[in-house]
Amino acid sequence: MANGKKTGNGSAKAKLGRSDYEARIEVLQIELNQLARWLQHGGKRLLVLIEGRDTAGKGGVISAISDALSPRWCRSVALSKPSERESTQWYFQRYVPHLPAAGEIVLFDRSWYNRAGVEAVMGYCTPEQTEAFLRQVPVFEKLLVDDGILLFKYWLCVDQALQEERFAERLHDPLKRWKLSPVDLQARERYAAYGEARDRMLQATHTRHAPWTLVDFNDQRRGRLTLIHDLLQRLPDTALPEPSIDFPLLLGKPLRERFGGPLKPIKSVD
Repeated sequence: MANGKKTGNGSAKAKLGRSDYEARIEVLQIELNQLARWLQHGGKRLLVLIEGRDTAGKGGVISAISDALSPRWCRSVALSKPSERESTQWYFQRYVPHLPAAGEIVLFDRSWYNRAGVEAVMGYCTPEQTEAFLRQVPVFEKLLVDDGILLFKYWLCVDQALQEERFAERLHDPLKRWKLSPVDLQARERYAAYGEARDRMLQATHTRHAPWTLVDFNDQRRGRLTLIHDLLQRLPDTALPEPSIDFPLLLGKPLRERFGGPLKPIKSVD
């Protein structure tokens, strides 16, 4: 296929066009709204962990989910480097306050799995700390699931050739330059090491109560559609009757915005 790219599983698919993507994502976003109403109605809690290599597309899929939802229902969490105090806490401690309450969706842009990925590969933690994490995380996640949290874990897959293209795009685009960090640059040289760390993590933490789902993100638009579709399919029928809203006509002509005090809107740009 001339305009196709090899995907991580060896197949070749044409890159999804913008118009096709926008039509299909709109349908899924309507279903996401139904999901959010279902969570609100039942007081359920949804937690989605989005993991993957640098440039895989974590931020893009999180935006595709959250942009169509009320920020009162859905929020994303992307924690920065732990403080000196946080580094002395139980490893999971700083993540716990961000877990969802009733009716909420929380999307983690990287999560506690940093310990098995970037921290292990870059030497930010000891091998003993990584081993302890891999033993503890299945227990920690079972506690979450047993308490009723709907937990889903996704790993976004990207080949190194595509990763290089995206790093270069960040380098040359002033609006994306902030995404390029020194750690990202070192990741270019450690692609294989990250893969080994990922495989070890998956083997230790792919459990019946909290399984992993891998999604091909060499085509990010197709990857977003695939992930969101999978998430919706894994939940029961979330459709609820649409609430009836009375929307009568205005009495009289619409009013213009007027200000009685000294303040006025600033001059609009030409």
